[in-house]
Amino acid sequence: MLEKTTRINYLLDFYQSLLTPKQRNYMELYYLEDYSLGEISENFDVSRQAVYDNIKRTEAMLEEYENKLHLYDKFEKRQQVFREIEKTSDKPVEQKSIQKWLQQLQDLE
Repeated sequence: MLEKTTRINYLLDFYQSLLTPKQRNYMELYYLEDYSLGEISENFDVSRQAVYDNIKRTEAMLEEYENKLHLYDKFEKRQQVFREIEKTSDKPVEQKSIQKWLQQLQDLE
């Protein structure tokens, strides 16, 4: 569950501007503020089922955006390259390694 929550939070960071204010509010309350479905339904004066359906639809939309735009995937790959660079930052680095990392970063753009 924690892995899914982390992924959804990243997807929200990348794609929140594509959501309606209502979708954004529900998702932020549920995933960022850790509100329950009941608490959200009380705040918005709607049924728990309406909140649940909206959240599930929005999750699917976020995944669809990611499948098309790959912003999170590219972010993850860039982070991996940065970790590789950090691992070798206190060691002498070959020019080939630097060129490889730069090429990997360029390929992500």
